[in-house]
Amino acid sequence: MSTTAVERSWCVVVPHHAYGARLARNRLAAELGPIVPRALLADAVAVLAELVGNAIRHADPLPGEVVRVAWRLRTRGQKPAVMVCVTDGGSPRHRPVLRMVGPEAVDGRGLRIVVALAERWGVDRDGLGQSVWAELA
Repeated sequence: MSTTAVERSWCVVVPHHAYGARLARNRLAAELGPIVPRALLADAVAVLAELVGNAIRHADPLPGEVVRVAWRLRTRGQKPAVMVCVTDGGSPRHRPVLRMVGPEAVDGRGLRIVVALAERWGVDRDGLGQSVWAELA
């Protein structure tokens, strides 16, 4: 039995615009599609879409009007895990928090989707902005 761990990572910069979210989703799907199970890929794409969408909607861009998107694939034995991370310029007005919304609300469920699909998630802040990340297995 082998316990060798394999790790690969990717990082892309996309525009702080709805088009950037589509670019990020497509790139993640293209890179991970051939190497992870379909269900894990679908969850990772959904989580990434929510995180990038939140960055574009609620946060300031990084310098250059961009958002940095990264993901890492780890495989230990036969079980793959994916970590996605979206870094933006942060916002003094909006911090990533779970919101309580009613059934008629048209938005406000993004982080609830992340929580439902990810094993864990979090927010890291530094002097340049914030990174919201999620781990899926």
